[in-house]
Amino acid sequence: MFNMQQMMQKAQAVQKKMAELQEEIAKLEVSGQSGGGLVKVTMTCKGMMRSLMIDPSLISAEDKEVLEDLIKAACNDAREKADQKTADETQKAMADMGLPPGMLGGGGLPF
Repeated sequence: MFNMQQMMQKAQAVQKKMAELQEEIAKLEVSGQSGGGLVKVTMTCKGMMRSLMIDPSLISAEDKEVLEDLIKAACNDAREKADQKTADETQKAMADMGLPPGMLGGGGLPF
């Protein structure tokens, strides 16, 4: 027979684990770069920029647009890495909880 109380306890445990995972992910940092390392960005997996390094050779009024493009590219590189890190950590946590891969995507959990 189906035990609703056990199912609810399991669901609460999964919710708690996912909340803990979100806190861990918020602390993780990734780095992105562009221009062969002339512009480097470090940000959290939640998208908060922690540092920006611009090689002094790029700082010139004539190269303003190039510098802006390199900064955007470095930020986008870091964002892609953050998205991948988040997906990897979520998948790992789901496996640790005994949940099938992809259960959270596409309307997986019923709560």
